[in-house]
Amino acid sequence: MRFGRKIVCNSCGLQRFAPVRLTCHGKLKENRVDYFLVKHIHMTAAGLSLALFSLRAWWSVRESPQLQRRWVKVLPHLIDTVLLAAGVTLMVMLRAWPTQHPWLAAKLVGLVAYIVIGTLAIKRGRTPTIRAVASFAAIAIFVYIAGAALSHHPWSWLARL
Repeated sequence: MRFGRKIVCNSCGLQRFAPVRLTCHGKLKENRVDYFLVKHIHMTAAGLSLALFSLRAWWSVRESPQLQRRWVKVLPHLIDTVLLAAGVTLMVMLRAWPTQHPWLAAKLVGLVAYIVIGTLAIKRGRTPTIRAVASFAAIAIFVYIAGAALSHHPWSWLARL
């Protein structure tokens, strides 16, 4: 038995139950505050992650010594950990699994591609040109992931056309 009220996605028509919890009196209490808090943490971490990636990619292409600073090496991992933890928390709260939602599976595949191309852009690219091309590709993948999240469709931004 699922607790909560049934909601329908406006873009794809998918039906699911809203996140809820039982109070001590057995009545259902909607868990909207927790959901929106986690969602905003996730979106804020995504924005910070992209901004910091762009800065690090710029420094990598320019071969700047700023990349060797301690905060530049530590902060991205902290932000990305928060981003991933909030994403997993949202999946659990909404009971949305990648095997049931193709757009969520597409986001995860995009995440793996973003990580691989991102390491090429910042660390493993042998020349500044390779790092620059990989940086633009990683940012394009990030935009695809954001589009899949907003449209709830694996075609990302193309689903709105």
